[in-house]
Amino acid sequence: MGRGKIVIRRIDNSTSRQVTFSKRRNGLLKKAKELAILCDAEVGVMIFSSTGKLYDFASTSMRSVIDRYNKTKEEHQLGSPTSEIKFWQREAAILSQQLQNLQENHRQMMGEELSGLSVKDLQNLESQLEMSIRGVRMKKDQILMDEIQELNRKGNLIHQENVELYKKVNLIRQENMELYKKKSFASQVYGMRDVNDANKDSLLTNGLGNGEDSHVPVHLQLSQPQQQNYEIPERATKLGRLQLH
Repeated sequence: MGRGKIVIRRIDNSTSRQVTFSKRRNGLLKKAKELAILCDAEVGVMIFSSTGKLYDFASTSMRSVIDRYNKTKEEHQLGSPTSEIKFWQREAAILSQQLQNLQENHRQMMGEELSGLSVKDLQNLESQLEMSIRGVRMKKDQILMDEIQELNRKGNLIHQENVELYKKVNLIRQENMELYKKKSFASQVYGMRDVNDANKDSLLTNGLGNGEDSHVPVHLQLSQPQQQNYEIPERATKLGRLQLH
């Protein structure tokens, strides 16, 4: 004998109603899970009992399912001009409220309009300000450290350049000393030659001055005649005659 047809109506007996709710709830959640797995569908199910208890299932996350539902519903409603106007009015109201909240937070950060805040709100605001100051100080310290490192790097480069220049200056100084020594030595050598030449000239001059003495022999040698015209001194002629006799 088969089962009779169940009449779909509210169950008056609370116990039977609770048992039926539990069975059918579990069956519905099971079917929703199977549908998501078998058909690769995004499924979201929410169930509230008569006592207000929530039972739900979502293949991804309930928030994602609800956002997708609202977005899809709005897109379908944008076909009519009235719905589109309402949509943009709602968006403008949301943006206006966000702007107002940001302006209020900014004024509170600046220490203005604090009269309506409680002690807890002031503590939260103080914590936010301390975190902001800490972040600013950390950024400032980082920038200063980077600048100090850059200055140290430039200082090291300048120091290396100074060392190289100092080596070049020492090398040039040594070369100048060597040139000075060579110049001094050459001056001494040429000075000695000049002294010897002067001595020789003085000896020849002294010898010719004493030529009037007949006891000192005078040796004359023939030389190539000079281009200049000059007269033979009378003393040399007398010496030549004496030598010939």
